[in-house]
Amino acid sequence: MRYEQMDDQQLVTAYIEGKEYCFEVLLTRHKAKVYSYIYKMVKDQVISEDIFQDTFIKVIRTLKGGKYTEEGKFLPWVMRISHNLIIDHFRKAKKMPMYENKNEDFDIFKLIKIADTNAEDRMMKEQSYKNINRLIEKLPKEQKEVLYMRHFADMSFNEIAEQTNVSINTALGRMRYALINLRKLIEKHQLQLVD
Repeated sequence: MRYEQMDDQQLVTAYIEGKEYCFEVLLTRHKAKVYSYIYKMVKDQVISEDIFQDTFIKVIRTLKGGKYTEEGKFLPWVMRISHNLIIDHFRKAKKMPMYENKNEDFDIFKLIKIADTNAEDRMMKEQSYKNINRLIEKLPKEQKEVLYMRHFADMSFNEIAEQTNVSINTALGRMRYALINLRKLIEKHQLQLVD
């Protein structure tokens, strides 16, 4: 089987076993989606390129260090790494990005719009964002995965279904339950989200 025909997990395994070219195939396969996501969030080419490089440096170190445990979930894992690096960037810059989503009844990220405001407002919004991220981590694995892929990787439900090997209805259902459960967690923790 040619490397280009292998799935992500096969490529990761082969790369860990020393077949360096397999990482190039993975990078070629996913670089446009990862870079587009980063650029959409930071809206700056130089910063996007830096975060993109940092993302894949971290990916390589994790794979080479034998610490990769996301069997069959390579792209969502890479997207989480890039997402965390974006958050780090905005923390350092003292501002947070705005998330937008189309075609969803309830979009938690619209409640945390980041605007040019005073320092106190920015701190409150950043805290809201941190709280939401903590709550997302409490969701069941499948729901959290779909939420990351949809909101952070900007993947279509068709792409999510294909990547996670489920039907499109299952992917839609997981997203629906993720949003319902997130809303319940917000109410349970009595979080006040800043507009």
